[in-house]
Amino acid sequence: MNIYISGRGAFAVQVAEALLDEGHKIAGVAAPRLRKGQSDESNALSWDRLRSWAYPRSVPWTDSAELRATHVPDGVDIIVAAHSHAFLGRRTRARAAVATIGYHPSLLPLHRGRDAIRWTIRDGDKVTGGTVYHLTERTDAGPLAAQEHLFVPPDSTAQSLWREHLAPLGVRLLLKVVADLAAGRRIEVPQDEKMATWEPAMDAPPLFKPELTALPGTVSVDSSRWALHE
Repeated sequence: MNIYISGRGAFAVQVAEALLDEGHKIAGVAAPRLRKGQSDESNALSWDRLRSWAYPRSVPWTDSAELRATHVPDGVDIIVAAHSHAFLGRRTRARAAVATIGYHPSLLPLHRGRDAIRWTIRDGDKVTGGTVYHLTERTDAGPLAAQEHLFVPPDSTAQSLWREHLAPLGVRLLLKVVADLAAGRRIEVPQDEKMATWEPAMDAPPLFKPELTALPGTVSVDSSRWALHE
């Protein structure tokens, strides 16, 4: 399968490497220009890890802040959001012939939002998990493609829970869903809205949704959460 990855950091690189190991092709990536806290564009060590991974492999890269449908090359089967903070709008998702999927580190519809893991720790949850879902106009609200739970180890921090448990789970679940889609198995289980919870980002700006401003008849309602279209 030809796959386009929108993501950032070590997790996106792990996903890219795992997909290559399974025989898939990475057709392009979208990632931030720089790692968080860095400002030196001239120093490749300051680049986001996914961008740094793509460069020596001649994989086309786009700044995720500028990602539009035109940046996704022809022939892409699946778009994968791997720790992506870029909104993949309707036109961008339509560039994928098969599906656009993403990984969320919670048992959706619980803990929708950017800081799901931190809220899991803050709320003292004993059970959490990961979900691969089909992206839609509503953030973290698309149909479920795969989900698995795990127990939160005692004394976990958001960092340890992600690094030791939820990130490896995410790689595995994404590989599973890509394999299912490649074999013609498409799973879409609607989320139960009665069970949904949403928590705001603790220290991050609202999710940037660039395509919304380009569409006629668009109304934004709390851009970190919803997007409505005519």
